Amino acid sequence: MTDRLPELRQALRGVLDPETGRDLIAMGMIYDLRHEAGTVHVTMTTTTRGCPLTEMLRMGVQAALLSVPGIAAVEVTLTWEPPWSPDRMEPPAP
Repeated sequence: MTDRLPELRQALRGVLDPETGRDLIAMGMIYDLRHEAGTVHVTMTTTTRGCPLTEMLRMGVQAALLSVPGIAAVEVTLTWEPPWSPDRMEPPAP
């Protein structure tokens, strides 16, 4: 089986954090991403535990990954351990 992670990560770059306008990969909000037999397992966080956009972001992750050919299911697990911090963010593009 080929490594689908680069393709899946690219799909997640289309899911934006509305507060910053940056994608979830750049924000460092995707903690784990695995692909097994057509199912993608994602562990993600939000910038704060009480983020009012949590459900919207979770649904965006599911929609983005389900748009990738060959992906039949997406399981999203939310976690706040370790807590998100700005240190997790990718540096801005030059």
